[in-house]
Amino acid sequence: MFPMVVEALVKTVLILGGLMMAAAYLVLVERWMAAWIQDRLGPNRVGIPLTRIRLFGLGQPIADGTKFLFKEEVTPAHVDRPLYFLAPVAAFCAALAVYAVIPFGSVLPASFGVPGEPIRLVLAPGIDVGMIYIFAVGSITVYGVLLGSWASNNKYAFFGGLRSGAQLISYEIPMGLGLLGVVLACGSLRLDRIIAEQAASGLWNVLAQPLGFLVFCTAACAEAERLPFDLPEAEQELVGGYHTEYGGVKLMMYLVTEVIHMVTASFLIVILFLGGWHLWGLTGSGEEVTWLQALLRVGVLLGKVGLVILAFMLIRWSWPRFRFDQLMAMAWRMMLPWGLVNLCAVAVLGEWGPDWAAALGVPLWAILVPVGWATLVLTWAITAWWDPIATDNRPLPVEPLVSGGKP
Repeated sequence: MFPMVVEALVKTVLILGGLMMAAAYLVLVERWMAAWIQDRLGPNRVGIPLTRIRLFGLGQPIADGTKFLFKEEVTPAHVDRPLYFLAPVAAFCAALAVYAVIPFGSVLPASFGVPGEPIRLVLAPGIDVGMIYIFAVGSITVYGVLLGSWASNNKYAFFGGLRSGAQLISYEIPMGLGLLGVVLACGSLRLDRIIAEQAASGLWNVLAQPLGFLVFCTAACAEAERLPFDLPEAEQELVGGYHTEYGGVKLMMYLVTEVIHMVTASFLIVILFLGGWHLWGLTGSGEEVTWLQALLRVGVLLGKVGLVILAFMLIRWSWPRFRFDQLMAMAWRMMLPWGLVNLCAVAVLGEWGPDWAAALGVPLWAILVPVGWATLVLTWAITAWWDPIATDNRPLPVEPLVSGGKP
């Protein structure tokens, strides 16, 4: 029992410490990314305090965190105090609790842990309903946002909370449909088994289900509330949205939660569709690993997650914000039907795909990959033909002004 307790404590400390460090320095990376896209200089001066040593701005997150910790904790008189203080705590804790079932690799060699048992690189191994747990815990974040907006007793915050509730609940449906295709193909809700299935076959789900990948990535970006989906905050029109009345440590908890959501979405995209820790010819696919393979798997997984995070940042600083009606229309009129189409295609291939492959004398992937990409192209083409406005981002023609009854 004692080794298991120590193992759990060590994993918890490493995960929490790594997430907090990542949240701090990903903000710095995002500011560099914004400066690069906007052709200006980003943070590059803050270094070691009380010295002239400048570390390319690497001291900026420390300065920002220190500023938040020492800012005066002002509580407006008009707020509902119990809910006002509970809201950021609920959102922050829910964002962290998700990582109980997210694997950070496969296993460490058995010689390192309990004799005869390898250490699994997940905080709570063996949970058979891992994806259901993630959705259940992740949905608590909606309550944190709604509670904060309601308790603030502020119209800007209230509008942000209403937008957030509608947006997050709407996009959870296509996100779940994109996930169901992976679960149906792999036959498990456990994230480690989903990775193992992709490693064993050598076929990543993004190759067989590109339509599901597109739906899931879009919904995950909306769930993370980042541009072009940041309607709950919308600084230009709602001042700051649901956290307008927050400052100091309470505001920092909301901001860190947003970054952690981006990291969580990146982990899920990599695990569900991009093979997790698997990389052809490098990481192997079995449970028996050497120290080199175990470390390579951790590095491959974190490297893929880092690339997806950079893609999130590139999207944020490249695309303009949607209007709210456009945001909701895309969820219900595009992402939801596309998710259903992908799920039906995966069900058909799961039922008859092996028979078709055997009849043609080809491997199964030779059926799954062409059909998956054909489904994506046909769905896109039919959507563009059926509803051209949904796929055309050109500005609408402006009606000429009428003066005196004549154009």
